[in-house]
Amino acid sequence: MKLSKSEEQLMQYIWKSKKAFMNELLEMYPEPKPANTTVATLLKRMKDKGFIDYEQMGRSRQYYPVVKKSDYFSRHINGLIKKYFDDSPSTFASFFTSETNLTEKELQELKSIVEQEIKKKRS
Repeated sequence: MKLSKSEEQLMQYIWKSKKAFMNELLEMYPEPKPANTTVATLLKRMKDKGFIDYEQMGRSRQYYPVVKKSDYFSRHINGLIKKYFDDSPSTFASFFTSETNLTEKELQELKSIVEQEIKKKRS
């Protein structure tokens, strides 16, 4: 299941804080801040989708992520590769490295990361 753009923004704040009350989440938004009711609606939808849950503390709810950020973005990236790159990670890598204006240093860092992953797979 996917998050809308506004849900994803709020989810970023929840991942960052690990646990937060609604007023703490509202403080994280830049000006102009959304209405309390807007954030409450987003939180309810995100809970219904299974991305977050909450712990009731008196009359307040402390929200926390159920889905890890790395899991969400892994699914998102895999979906992009499937949809836009014919399910070919190498086509995606070729596009990414040639179309993003990476410096030689950044390309060397990527090469190092790939080499480390290859070593892990061989072990």
